[in-house]
Amino acid sequence: MSTVDEIPYAIKILVAGGFGAGKTTMVGSVSEIEPLRTEEVITAESVGIDDLEGVEQKTTTTVAMDFGRITLTDGLVLYLFGTPGQDRFWFMWDELSLGAVGAVVLADTRRLADCFPSVDYFEQRGTPFIVAVNCFDGAKRYRPEDVRVALDLDPQVPVLLCDARRRDSSKGVLITLVEYVLQRYSELENNGALA
Repeated sequence: MSTVDEIPYAIKILVAGGFGAGKTTMVGSVSEIEPLRTEEVITAESVGIDDLEGVEQKTTTTVAMDFGRITLTDGLVLYLFGTPGQDRFWFMWDELSLGAVGAVVLADTRRLADCFPSVDYFEQRGTPFIVAVNCFDGAKRYRPEDVRVALDLDPQVPVLLCDARRRDSSKGVLITLVEYVLQRYSELENNGALA
């Protein structure tokens, strides 16, 4: 029989962003288990519904969620939930976000406006989030501060560049988010907002 001390503490993090921003790739690049993916082939039925401009090579799309896991220590496990990017699947976001301590908004500078719904969603709910700019091959590079201005983010929201295909890069994004979440909770505690 197990004791309470043997049960790992779980942290839930969302990976959100627009259609084709690299959410599935990020979850897969850092997960220690084979990630659960709910991808389906993009078919002719999506013509006129899904905007493929800038991501014309995309052949599949997440229809429910992506799920991955990272064990940080014997007592601490990080669960990653990748959200679907298209508007028609946003009804799932409320369920996926239950219990999440924070979120990564993955940005694609070729389609930066696709970030606004994710940013608005987390701002309205008071969920701590960071923005990670996925640096796609061939896409124009922008400084994090330029992306911050374009997305009209508060100055304290971290913005960083990443390559969602690379484990070390995705890991750095998650470390930045966890540090930011801890900082936010510490500030709230010091201000008496968590009393």
